[in-house]
Amino acid sequence: MKRILVTGFDPFTLDQDIRISNPSGAVALALDGTVIETADGPARIETAMFPVRWRDFTEGTVERALRPHLPEVDLFTTVSQGRVGRFDVERTNGAWRGGFEDNENIGRTETVPVSDPASQPQWTTTTLPYTAIVASQTGRFPVYDNTSVTEIPAGGTVAVPRPLGPTPGSTARAGGGGDYLSNEIAYRATLLRDRLGLRGGLPGGHVHTPVLRFGAGNTTDVTDPEFVRNRLDIIAQTRAIVTVAVSATERTRG
Repeated sequence: MKRILVTGFDPFTLDQDIRISNPSGAVALALDGTVIETADGPARIETAMFPVRWRDFTEGTVERALRPHLPEVDLFTTVSQGRVGRFDVERTNGAWRGGFEDNENIGRTETVPVSDPASQPQWTTTTLPYTAIVASQTGRFPVYDNTSVTEIPAGGTVAVPRPLGPTPGSTARAGGGGDYLSNEIAYRATLLRDRLGLRGGLPGGHVHTPVLRFGAGNTTDVTDPEFVRNRLDIIAQTRAIVTVAVSATERTRG
């Protein structure tokens, strides 16, 4: 049986609205222990939930959780909430924290701290089969191959957007997934993949889901029919994306 690892996040910005949910957490809760069918046989999904706290990431929570399992799985994807109305498969992750406050109301603006900074790259890249994912009909939300980043070019001092990805020698200021913990978990997971020598054989990267929204006019209730529909559709489409990804990987290997 194939093995797939998926991660999600707790809700965040609850001080702004206590009703806020996180669709990536819903995905992790719903898909844990489920089995999908692929052309090459069944694949079991196991998931993990991560806190939205800078200090946990600084202390190596991601690496401790994933290191024992990455050599054993056939595919992994970290998942978080992204933009309204769309999925993004993030092509590039950056080694930068942009300062947005976490669930302890603490911000961090710095290079992503890792245990061996001397060999730390500014960028890591996905090995998910993004072409196959984007080309497939996985659900009602469009899915994009997001190649954009923000960088300080080599020899420069000012951060600039790069729609087609980083240029040689540049310094990261935001990956495709931004400069918050969604970018950081993708950076750490793919860096760990590379440092374990798995880059050539392990598909892995980050998927951003649509924002989980309430129905029009709902400013007080914790749920409504539109909210439930959005949550279920995001979960189902993430499952379909994972199915496409592992199936495409099987075809490539075959």
